[in-house]
Amino acid sequence: MARPLPFKIVVVSTVLFFVCTNYVYCNNGRRVGDVMDTEFSGFSVPLEHSFEVDDIAKFRVRGALVFKAGREPSVSLTQSQLSEEDRTKLKEVAAVDGLYRIRVPRVVLQADRQTERQLEGYLTAFVRACAMVESHLSDVISLHTDVSGYVIGVSIVTFPGACRGTEVEDEVDLEVFNTTLSVMAPVNAPGPGTALYVERMEQETEKKGKNPQEQKSFFAKYWYLILGGAIFLMVTNSAQPPAGGGREQT
Repeated sequence: MARPLPFKIVVVSTVLFFVCTNYVYCNNGRRVGDVMDTEFSGFSVPLEHSFEVDDIAKFRVRGALVFKAGREPSVSLTQSQLSEEDRTKLKEVAAVDGLYRIRVPRVVLQADRQTERQLEGYLTAFVRACAMVESHLSDVISLHTDVSGYVIGVSIVTFPGACRGTEVEDEVDLEVFNTTLSVMAPVNAPGPGTALYVERMEQETEKKGKNPQEQKSFFAKYWYLILGGAIFLMVTNSAQPPAGGGREQT
């Protein structure tokens, strides 16, 4: 007995789907399933902070930095709210002019070096805890990279950055971080202005060629002074009496 036509269509469609999934490439030249492992792959590292009254650092997680490597690396930040205990402690540290510290692991952002993406050690920065409090947890965190894509430094500033002794309400102003995150790549310094110097020299040479008067030698410019000096010397020498002359005898 022949099988119904719809059943055959389902079987053929399933086989074709299996073949396409395993052997057919997409329009961008990649196999199905490979995209997520290349262009859109990423990794995250913890962002930690510490603020202690005794100024002995005890870091704990503040959030996570999510890196996406590729031709143009990007980074985003997810953060937790401060607990009531942390808000109280932060104000206590600010009252004794203590420090608020952050740290991140050393990482590399380039896609072709992901096997060594996290290195040993941490990068640390700090601000005054009172500035963190009076800014209502508004800070700017910058990650500094070298030409090879390694994160070599981290910095943090607050807005405003000064401590003025302003009263801050815990539950309203010290609950949620307002952070701006940026990646600072190195900028090539301008090279020496050799071309500009050569151009200026050529312009000066061209101007002198157009003005022959400037090409005169020292003697051509000051001949009259030289001639006057020579005549003066001749007259002075002729007016002097001859050397060794005796007195007349009577």
